[in-house]
This record gives sequence, structure tokens and C-alpha cells, in this order.
Amino acid sequence: MDTPYNRRIPMTEPAEGITDIVARERKRLFGFIRRRVADPGDAEDILQDVFHEFVRACSLPEPIEQAGAWLVRVAQNRIVDRFRKRREEQLPEFDEDDDGIYLDQQLPSPDGGPEAAYARSMLLAALSAALDELPANERDVFIAHELEGTSFNELSASGGVNVNTLLGWKRRAVLHLRARLQPLYDELDW
Repeated sequence: MDTPYNRRIPMTEPAEGITDIVARERKRLFGFIRRRVADPGDAEDILQDVFHEFVRACSLPEPIEQAGAWLVRVAQNRIVDRFRKRREEQLPEFDEDDDGIYLDQQLPSPDGGPEAAYARSMLLAALSAALDELPANERDVFIAHELEGTSFNELSASGGVNVNTLLGWKRRAVLHLRARLQPLYDELDW
């Protein structure tokens, strides 16, 4: 059975075939985007970008095999692109001489809409899994300093461990987390 989801769209197909698919998919695709993007104007912009790319792709020699799945995949990519752009615009300035750059300040805001909440949950889950792989002393120092905001001097005084030892443990934790989270960093441009 030939449906809009499994139909091949060759480059020679008349414009009416593309128009039919756009008409059929518009409402469903807008709902998909709207559930992930808080601003209706942004959602409409993404929808228009997706359809523009669809029309351009239909003129290429390589046919689109499943139009519905293709449209959803492109919409997901545009949502991520929009989030990356916003993330770059909203990155806070920080002083490298500060005692620490607290992780929560670097994550997407939980109030930033569905796309930010989704990215935040992905990042926190990956971070949690990577932290579980660390030795207890490195994990504890990283959590105390980055997540709880405890200074190295306070950690040293309360645990009886030299500040330089604490710095070394945190450094090893950071190096492990960077290596472990690199694929997600590349995907989200975090």
C-alpha cells in the first residue's frame, strides 16, 4: 500500500504530490514541534524551515523514501539547532580566576521551555552515569565543589585532606567527565 510515509518521491514528481504531503503532514508535524518548542512563533518558523528543506530535497536525484519520518527527523534537527543558537546567545560570562564554575549555571535552564528541559535532562542523566564511574573520592570532591559550591578550603578543613590532593582528585574527575561526555557535547554543542 502506498502511503505518504513510505512513498518514494522522485525528483520528477509533479508539485501536487509535494503539496499533498505538506497538507497531510502540516498539522501532525506542527504538533510534534510545538510539544518541544515553547514559543508558537519559533515553532512556526521551524515548521516553515522543515517544509522549505523538504521542497528542496524533493528536487534532488536521491529520492525520499519515507516522507513522514524524514520530516520528523529534520524537525528534530531544527529544534536542536534552535536550542544551540539560543544556548550560544545566553552563555554567561565567567571569570576563570573564580574558585569554580558551578555546573548548574552552565546547564540549560529548567524554565527555558520544553527543548531546554529535554536537553537538561539528557545532560544530567549522562553526567550522573559518568559520575557513577568515578572513584568515590574524585566523585565526592567534584559533587561538593561543582554542585554544592563548597570551596576547596572548606573541603580540606572538614575532611582533613590537603587542598592540592583535592585539586588533583577534581582534575581527574573533570578529565574523565570531559572524555565520557564528549559525544553528547558534540551533539548539543554544549
